[in-house]
Amino acid sequence: MALQGVMDALKKATLEEIGISLSLADILRDIQINGTDVKVVLFSPSDKYHEFLANKAKEVLTGLGATSVEVEFTDQPPTQQQQPPQPPPQANPFETRRRIPGVKKVIAVASGKGGVGKSTVAVNLAAALKQKGYNVGYLDADMYGPSGPTMLGAKDKTVRAKQTERGEVLIAPESHGIKLMSIGLLLPSEDTPVIWRGPVLFKALTQFLFDIDWGDEELDYLIIDLPPGTGDVQITLGQTAEIDGAVIVTTPQDVALIDVKKGIQMFNEVQIPVLGIVENMSYFVCPETGKAYEIFGKSKTEEIAKQYGTKLLGKVPIEPKVAEFADLGIPITIAKPDSDSAKAFMEIADNVIRELSKQQGGN
Repeated sequence: MALQGVMDALKKATLEEIGISLSLADILRDIQINGTDVKVVLFSPSDKYHEFLANKAKEVLTGLGATSVEVEFTDQPPTQQQQPPQPPPQANPFETRRRIPGVKKVIAVASGKGGVGKSTVAVNLAAALKQKGYNVGYLDADMYGPSGPTMLGAKDKTVRAKQTERGEVLIAPESHGIKLMSIGLLLPSEDTPVIWRGPVLFKALTQFLFDIDWGDEELDYLIIDLPPGTGDVQITLGQTAEIDGAVIVTTPQDVALIDVKKGIQMFNEVQIPVLGIVENMSYFVCPETGKAYEIFGKSKTEEIAKQYGTKLLGKVPIEPKVAEFADLGIPITIAKPDSDSAKAFMEIADNVIRELSKQQGGN
């Protein structure tokens, strides 16, 4: 919560109801803001109006988004020269990022818009890395539309919790050899909607990032499947966790590529290196003739990648079996490793590993 916004709201909160021509800001002696927790100290020489003033302050501050409001009183009046407390110097939000426990490399999979097959790419990238012998985890960070449990055949998996020295953590279940976590595993049914506002969403996301037990063996790679767009989840992720690289998923249409540009710029803003772009639904191969058709038009993805200083990691064809096996809970990379799509995902995994190596080497 911004201090200036809080002070402006307190100035507007007049006390005319009790016959005083002042505002809450006029009787403010101290204020402390810690995230969405606020503590204020108000001047009041008598306890006659304490309940009214406390309720008034809580009403104003919760209306601004405060989740916890503490009100104290003092009989020491504010001096005429008293200035509102100054905010602390602005720290670089990226300096407080933490490594995710039990994980060597973290890869975020994102898309500028929905409907491009981002989760399909994320799940199959995780499966491809697993096929290559790595210890892999998959984190479904799309709190409002979790699809990971379905695609990994994990809808019936149970999430258990345990107490550790850092508090309670959730134990990630396993499917196809991949450790996974998703809000979808914690809901009573798959059609239960998640109706959360910002603070609750961020708290859940933070728990998913830092309070998951990924097993006794450290993960080589954790794939984080982000919600579509460039919203609060992406920004929160960039400010709280150390992410080694991002993969952006698109389709060949111009309307999708416009959002790719926004995605690249967003990751640059939050200081997460973009490893490259995956073009999904790139073409269709006719099973009778073997001829490839660019159903969505000629691809411009490689051109966009060069323009923004990144790479085209691979192109995934349109293949009906991808969706069929996803509905059955088996990634195509595992179900049909000889398919064109599986081979594309394996190539993408190789390119991701190569780009991460370059990042580590500073190239």
